[in-house]
Amino acid sequence: MKNIIYNIKTVFILGSLFLVCTVEAQELNVLIEEALQHSPELQKFDVQYQIASEKTNEVNTIPNTEFGVGYFVSEPETRTGPQKFKVSAKQMLPWFGNISARENYTAAMADAKYQDLVIAKRKLIASVSQSYYDLYAIQAKQKVLTEQINLLKTYETMALTSVEVGKASAVSVLRLQMRQNDLQQLKAILFQQYQAEQTKLNKLLNRDKETEVAVSILEMPSEDFEVSSTSLALHPELVKYDKLFQSVEQSELLNQKESSPMIGFGLDYINVEKRPDMSFSDNGKDIIMPMISVSIPIFNNKFKSQTKQNQLQQKEIEYQKQERINTLETTLDKAINERASARISYNTQTKNLKQAKDAENILIKSYETGTINFNDVLDIQELQLKFHMNQIEAVRGYYMQSAIINYLIK
Repeated sequence: MKNIIYNIKTVFILGSLFLVCTVEAQELNVLIEEALQHSPELQKFDVQYQIASEKTNEVNTIPNTEFGVGYFVSEPETRTGPQKFKVSAKQMLPWFGNISARENYTAAMADAKYQDLVIAKRKLIASVSQSYYDLYAIQAKQKVLTEQINLLKTYETMALTSVEVGKASAVSVLRLQMRQNDLQQLKAILFQQYQAEQTKLNKLLNRDKETEVAVSILEMPSEDFEVSSTSLALHPELVKYDKLFQSVEQSELLNQKESSPMIGFGLDYINVEKRPDMSFSDNGKDIIMPMISVSIPIFNNKFKSQTKQNQLQQKEIEYQKQERINTLETTLDKAINERASARISYNTQTKNLKQAKDAENILIKSYETGTINFNDVLDIQELQLKFHMNQIEAVRGYYMQSAIINYLIK
């Protein structure tokens, strides 16, 4: 009997060590760094930003130079001789500041596109963190189930001994065995869940789905880190709206520049053949004619409409930003409250586990006197399992909400 009681204590000691020790556990920050380096989604956004930045060079151009060549099929006669062919060149130039306005507009659009990259990084960090916390919860539950199964095996041995001396029914043994079967089933299901979540995390890191992931044991922090709602104003999702607003401002400046005239400079050269029947100083003299032209947008409804569109677009961006502020503030407040709830739940489950342990000790002492109710054993074991699982979920929930808070304010 003393050996059986000793075995029960050994199970608890080994179970505690099993919960504390993790072989080759991988730190979350290492996985996050790997994800940031290899994520194809981030690489996609980075290429999009590079494309947007390159457009600055695209707009730093002037209209094409126009060249023309003409041959006089019917040669017009002039005093100095017949005209043979004509060569012309023309270059239109935008109004002063037009090219700079284009560059400023494309640069503003590139800045807005860069915020997509910053947002994607934050979301990736949050996704990796949450997947990591899910793996922790599954792994911790597996360990608890292993501990409970070993404990039930010990109780099964106690029940068999009691049956032999006629102090328990064989039904008690069968119930203990059926309970072990249920826990084995839960453990097998958790294994499948772990494999699926491990694949998810590996794919976030852009590596082979079969790569083993060992997570660290998480504990409830003694204190909550400080949350400043003022940091929310610097969130990239909100900064992006500021950048979009600035891009519309630059779009309007560009619109005003494009509504200005364009100046053109050109040169015509006309080849003149000499008149054979006459001799004078300008005989066969070619014609060179410099030209200047102005392109004026007289019908400028297009530009007036664009100005109106820009004004409306700025209002739309302001409304979108305010809507997003409301959503982010709600999300932050909810995460803070749910994190606090997770701590409350954790403390409650800790108290419950202590009381369940006391009840278990009473049952063990009852066994020493030769009287034990194995129905009570199963009830206490089920309560312990429930409290353990709730405690793990509380820790997971705390870190999950912390990841959301970090996404919003870090």
